[in-house]
Amino acid sequence: MVDGFEHMIDAARPFFRGLAANNEKAWFEPRKQDYVDDIRKPAEFFADLAAEDLSRITRQPHLPKVYRIYRDVRFSKDKSPYNPWLHILWSQSDQDKLCASWFFACGAEELSLSVGVISLGGEDLRRYRAFIDKWGALVCERLDAVTKRGGQISDYGAAPLKRVPKPYEADHPHGGLIRRKGLVITQPFAEDWRERSFLSSFNQTVNDLMPVWSLFDQHL
Repeated sequence: MVDGFEHMIDAARPFFRGLAANNEKAWFEPRKQDYVDDIRKPAEFFADLAAEDLSRITRQPHLPKVYRIYRDVRFSKDKSPYNPWLHILWSQSDQDKLCASWFFACGAEELSLSVGVISLGGEDLRRYRAFIDKWGALVCERLDAVTKRGGQISDYGAAPLKRVPKPYEADHPHGGLIRRKGLVITQPFAEDWRERSFLSSFNQTVNDLMPVWSLFDQHL
């Protein structure tokens, strides 16, 4: 079963593999129109369709954002000009940073969907820690369920603290999660995604991650 988006993935994987090995204008410019036609434009269409499905599944409006291929190198030691991956973000219209967002990633070897909150600070970080303190057992239960399906906690965002912050005890049963400045869970697409169609597989992955999304939605 196909819906056309498998062509986007089939174009993206070798393109980003080549870009990773040749991250320079001389390689990209002759292939720029192929990127726009075969990857960027289909990704924008997919992002809009997926936003509708996410809004239906979560019962919360979601807005899509397809990330640029051009890197902002102004404050980076890495001056390579391009991002060798396709990233799409869906966030709720609510500006609360503790509203969990969805992240799609397609690279040379990656095809995954993530959900969570990232790079928290100030009052948002305090609320996240209080959430883990109160609901940590349920969070771990939901994370274990995702892990059994091949998911894992992502390293997106700022590195965790080395110690459990006050006022929580150093031996807090969920200290590992409290030390984090956000929580993002990544689930790879099922190996048979092509057989069930790309958009259908996306929605199935959303459903797999919904127990985690619901934690943020109901308890934060």
